[in-house]
Amino acid sequence: MTGDPSRARAVVDLDAIASNYQRLYAAGVPVMGVVKADAYGHGDRRVAQLLRSLGAQWLGVALPAEALTLRAAGDRGRLLAWLWAPGDPGLVDCIAADVDLSVSSDLALVEVVTAAQRIGGRARVHVKVDTGLTRNGLPRESWEPVFASALAAQEAGWIEIVGVWSHLASADETENPTNDAQAQVFAEACDLLDQVGITSPIRHLGNSAAALSRPDLAFDMLRAGIAIYGLTPGTAMGTSADLGLTPAMSLRARLAHVKTITAGTAVSYGGRWVADRSTTVGLVPVGYADGIPRAASNRAEVLVGARRCPVLGVIAMDQFVVDLGPTSSEQPGDEVVVFGSGDSGEPTADDWAGWAETIGYEIVTRISARVPREYIGGGGQ
Repeated sequence: MTGDPSRARAVVDLDAIASNYQRLYAAGVPVMGVVKADAYGHGDRRVAQLLRSLGAQWLGVALPAEALTLRAAGDRGRLLAWLWAPGDPGLVDCIAADVDLSVSSDLALVEVVTAAQRIGGRARVHVKVDTGLTRNGLPRESWEPVFASALAAQEAGWIEIVGVWSHLASADETENPTNDAQAQVFAEACDLLDQVGITSPIRHLGNSAAALSRPDLAFDMLRAGIAIYGLTPGTAMGTSADLGLTPAMSLRARLAHVKTITAGTAVSYGGRWVADRSTTVGLVPVGYADGIPRAASNRAEVLVGARRCPVLGVIAMDQFVVDLGPTSSEQPGDEVVVFGSGDSGEPTADDWAGWAETIGYEIVTRISARVPREYIGGGGQ
């Protein structure tokens, strides 16, 4: 499904992505560019191509299907997929396509080995250990038996143990002692791997927040996602500008309708906003089906011309209303910046996250396929 750019479009600045990616090398180790969820809504194939041109040795995705999409588009570099449920048909295809897979349990290890045996191949495996996020990953009591099973599978030729990894729970809280505690647990897991005879795997723990604030947690590689796209990993760390990042996506729409209303007029579903004066309102033809968070109703602002204009009433599926002011001269077709880089008064995706009481990740990843992507800049290509 693709949308009409005359209604709205998401403009993706490849130069901003290139600048952000290069900003993340403070720790002096390779940076895996994370392009899951269609590169956080920015377009996985275009972003993957850009990152490879910048020298990215590694890309990361969540799902095997995402990895296979990149392989089908011609990507041949190192690529890790880390989230799958039992019976995922993509496992066999990933092994055949030289995609690395994450293993987080004894059952997952058995499934990967079985998939490799099915095609007579050898799976490249990253073993994930749980160091405190308590999500995916081997719990401590499973380390030794699963490590031993993995070593046996490697010696039998069915897998190659390429990496060991984990995920930080509070990296955006730079002073949180949990970060050091997780790093210590991770180091213990790495030591145990070495003791059982699994030597020299790539160790990766740090994410975007760690890349920007805790380079000591880098180990052998960092995984960077949200920072590549120019959004803050957490408000406690500061804004994108504070971190030297440039938001790469701007969402632009055009006014579909403009009219004058009088005092006492209710706007949108439920009449949750009522005009206290005569004013001009504009209809912005995007809504929650396009990814605009309904939770930001009556809170958010957009940029029209050089002015911030508040959103009035409830954001609907396909549209929302803004207050253009009593002396407005705007006409249908005029541009509305829903969010952008923050320059010239533009609200940012992080601003919308604040209004919706969520995080910037959610704002950009939920921009739907109804909104076509437009790419600007060459990103060094």
